[in-house]
Formats: sequence, structure tokens, C-alpha cells
Amino acid sequence: MSSATAKENHWRPAYVGLGSNLQGPAGQLDSAFDLLGAIPHTRLIRRSSLYRSAPFGGVEQPDFVNAAASLLTQLGARPLLEALQRIEIQRGREREDVRWGPRVLDLDLLVYGRDEIEEPGLIVPHPGIAERNFVLLPLREIAPGLMIPGLGQLATISVNMDEPKISRIA
Repeated sequence: MSSATAKENHWRPAYVGLGSNLQGPAGQLDSAFDLLGAIPHTRLIRRSSLYRSAPFGGVEQPDFVNAAASLLTQLGARPLLEALQRIEIQRGREREDVRWGPRVLDLDLLVYGRDEIEEPGLIVPHPGIAERNFVLLPLREIAPGLMIPGLGQLATISVNMDEPKISRIA
């Protein structure tokens, strides 16, 4: 195992946001949870309930199903992101998708340990955590005590009352 993919066998917590609104969204997320657990040098620790939410942005499209996953990984942040992107492609995602448009599967690296990373194509913590209920609520379900670098404890971040309603479905 190279140092680019692992840091001295050190396990780090990572949190992933999942979303889908095409081709059986709930089934897409169930499959994605299985695929997250199959990433080498990574373990799926917890998965949230599924939540239905109105689409974000101005594109006309079906409602989304969203969730969050807690992982332990020996991968660095960039190799983990690349593994998430491979899963998206495997499930039928096309990278040219319209921004905030419909998705077969969207996997976002939300938090990676205590790291704050700002590189081309990789920003951690994910910049939308505090503004998006479809990220906040599933993440809060599986890790209410999570400390998000630069934001503080997850449980203290207020839900955005101006955002469309989100509801737990499974």
C-alpha cells in the first residue's frame, strides 16, 4: 500500500453525503451503501435513514432521496474522493451533469477527519454542510457530536428554515 493511499495504516473518520433522484433513487442509495463498504481499506460504520427532499437549485426535476454514511478509512482524502467518483460512474453518473440537476447518484465527501482541505476539485469540509438540510439532517442522525472543522459541533448548526421541507422516508 503506497503512502499516497494510506497514512501509516492510520484509520480516519470520513463522512459522505449521498443523493439520487433518477432510476429508483432509494435503490440507488442502498446499492451505494454496499459499494461504500467495498472500497479498499475502508469500512462503512453507519448509514442514515433515507430522506426525501425538494431539488436544490432552479432546475425542474424529481425530488431527491438523500442520506449520509460514516466511514473509517486508511485512504487519503484525494484517493477516497476518487473512489467515490468511480462509484458514481459505475452507477451511471455522467460528470457533465447539469449543476444541481438530476443525478443517478451523487456522493460528496463532507468531512475527512479534522482536516480542512482546499485544493482544485477537493474542498473539505464540504462548503454546503451548514446551508443544506438534506445534508445536515442525515449527518446529524448518524453523528450528532461530530466536530466539523471551521464550523463547530454539528448538533449546534441550525437547520435552514428557508429551505424546502425534508422528510424521513426509510
